[in-house]
Amino acid sequence: MKARQSSSRATPQNGQTEHMKKIILNITPHPKQAEFFTARGRYIAYGGARGGGKSWAMRTKLVLLALSYPGISILLLRRTLGELRENHILPLQKLLFDIATWRDTVKEFAFPNGSRIKLGYCDSESDVLQYQGQSYEVIGLEEATHFTYYQFLCLTECNRISGNMSEAFSPRMYLTCNPGGVGHDWVKRLFVDRIYQGSEKPENYVFIRSRVYDNEYLMKNNPEYIENLMALPEARRKAMLDGDWNSFEGAFFPEFNYDIHVCQSFTIPKDWGRFRALDYGLDMTACLWVAVTPDGVMFVYRELYENNLILSDAAAKVCVSTAPNEHIRYTTASPDLWNRRQDSGKSGFELMSVQGLRGLIPADNRRVAGWRILREYLRLQNNNCRLRIFANCINLIRTLPQLRFDTLNPEDAAGTPHEITHAPEALRYAVMSREPQSKSTASLTSFERSFDYNTVNNYRRTKDDGYRRFIDF
Repeated sequence: MKARQSSSRATPQNGQTEHMKKIILNITPHPKQAEFFTARGRYIAYGGARGGGKSWAMRTKLVLLALSYPGISILLLRRTLGELRENHILPLQKLLFDIATWRDTVKEFAFPNGSRIKLGYCDSESDVLQYQGQSYEVIGLEEATHFTYYQFLCLTECNRISGNMSEAFSPRMYLTCNPGGVGHDWVKRLFVDRIYQGSEKPENYVFIRSRVYDNEYLMKNNPEYIENLMALPEARRKAMLDGDWNSFEGAFFPEFNYDIHVCQSFTIPKDWGRFRALDYGLDMTACLWVAVTPDGVMFVYRELYENNLILSDAAAKVCVSTAPNEHIRYTTASPDLWNRRQDSGKSGFELMSVQGLRGLIPADNRRVAGWRILREYLRLQNNNCRLRIFANCINLIRTLPQLRFDTLNPEDAAGTPHEITHAPEALRYAVMSREPQSKSTASLTSFERSFDYNTVNNYRRTKDDGYRRFIDF
């Protein structure tokens, strides 16, 4: 059973709104959900353990607001479309049948009183930009720890009066969340640790802590769910069963410190070596320009970060972004560039070389070893570190601290959200190229420069197959 689909608004019926309220409130909220319903604040977060009934509480709260405030505009977001459909679209279609009109083309429920609930998702970092210029009195962020701080900040810009309401209303945001995920740190800082910066005001942030034991309906009808949570690994069990925000270590690189590792740009001395590190993908091309001091300190001084570039265009962009008088000794790149494409029969290495991108060498792609070495470069010793980043490399600076631990391999970084992995991957290639086992092209002969690296890379892949299977498990 689905909400009526039409381009026109549902026709009001006598007592329809009151009847809808009775239907919703027929399922009595447990005390924590009731606290969420009545909370007052600019940003209200409800979260902690799994099974606390957070999604139901979010849907119910937003529907009650739509019924109570004519003309209100509400935006409900999940990270992916699949999550949005299963957790909210289908339940709301059933709940709002014959009450609100479902407009599938714009993904919104239109109510007879002029209110609307729009449903959306932000799969990639840039998806949030589609809401720029829009206005919503209420924004619901489901699983807020799956969103980056950048996405959260962008959405706060849309949280304002829409001009469609006849009565006064204070815009607000509702968030549900569990510990862990790419947004763990900012959610924990604002709502759990209550550490505020700049213009942030403590009174604007309200946190209602939930646990599975609060959910009387679940405990009565599915008590076995507790056993599922208890069987999880220790760190995850503490987070998902107890709602412990300190069980996850958070950032994959806690060593990264903006005040230490980021510096203003300066003119690089001519005697410093220079090279590039490239992680290519159609979804994102990340290239870093790196200078190395005589004593081995690396400075990332430029970046290219752009999506939807085919191989030839990416190579051209890298070449154009490199000054004519820059002596780039080599470019270490993702090894899959040496794989031949089925469409052309040529490798990415060949296609990029044709565009003038010279000195390409396959990166040492050992993930765990690479992250360990990068951690050493970031580590502060005697008030010094071996890696600095120019402030103009905004995407590397943004994404490196957002990396999280892989839940299956605690020594590896998570591969999601995928958008934030490209620049750190390029940085991993960069530090690995400076290690003794990863030969730099600084001393290569002309014969070696023209050598078919595809042969070398095939050997490397064969050698590392067992290790790769372990890492990719």
